Amino acid sequence: MTASEPQQAIAWFNEEWGQPAELKLPLSDRGLQLADGLFETILIHHNRPCLFDAHLRRWERSCELLGMAPPPKRAWLEPLIQKAIQRLGLAQGEGALRLNWSRGDGSQRGIGLDHNAADPSRHRFWMTLQTHTPTFGSVRTWISCHEYRQASSLMSRCKTFSYGQSIQVRREAQQRGAEDGLMLSTNGTLCCGSSANLVVQRHGEWLTPPLSDGCLPGVMRGEALKQGLLKEQSLSAEPQPGDQWLLINSLGCRTISQVNGEPLTNDGSAEPLWRSLLPSHSEISLPP
Repeated sequence: MTASEPQQAIAWFNEEWGQPAELKLPLSDRGLQLADGLFETILIHHNRPCLFDAHLRRWERSCELLGMAPPPKRAWLEPLIQKAIQRLGLAQGEGALRLNWSRGDGSQRGIGLDHNAADPSRHRFWMTLQTHTPTFGSVRTWISCHEYRQASSLMSRCKTFSYGQSIQVRREAQQRGAEDGLMLSTNGTLCCGSSANLVVQRHGEWLTPPLSDGCLPGVMRGEALKQGLLKEQSLSAEPQPGDQWLLINSLGCRTISQVNGEPLTNDGSAEPLWRSLLPSHSEISLPP
């Protein structure tokens, strides 16, 4: 990158700032070796992290479920995020912030955990921030024939580093001529997309699968439920006449134009729905 080129991303690890490709993790880190870690992806909108508290609650709850040490607290994160926003120079644009928390180095080779496994001093935190434009385009999807979301698994409730299944779901969809994939639950019901929650408009209602069907407790999904815009309901894999299906996450909302080659309705409500969930107030105080 030359001095005249705008910076597109910045990272922080172990008291150092740099480009994401420059900063290095130890090869012994369990996050790298075993995908043993959690992360949150947060939209930066008008220089502020959207729904920050909701992301932190999910992060903390996931650590409890997986027996990890509590992640960094808001009071410590806020000034670091402020510095990242200023260093990247986002101005009034959007960014994608990723907060990472790994279990750190293990005491020995293998997957075993010792009695110090929840020691926060042995965990590792790092952060990246990059420019981002929210996505609202339509997408053709294919329901995976091979990968299923485990309804009863603790892992299904947490945003872990382990995205191998999602990669295969999208790869399978692309081999079928679609752009993204959908997953069924081990319950046999429709669950989610490869990296987003599923929302279905049916007979004047917005529906989304319940967490008991194995979907991730997405932050935008949770905000829509909180506002009374969504209703939880198990969904079959077969679209009904007049259905509109959406994939929603913190970084955008896409209309599903096809599922397994069958066309679906698009009334243009993806972006308005997503934007209605963004907070209208500051969630961290930035210096003047």
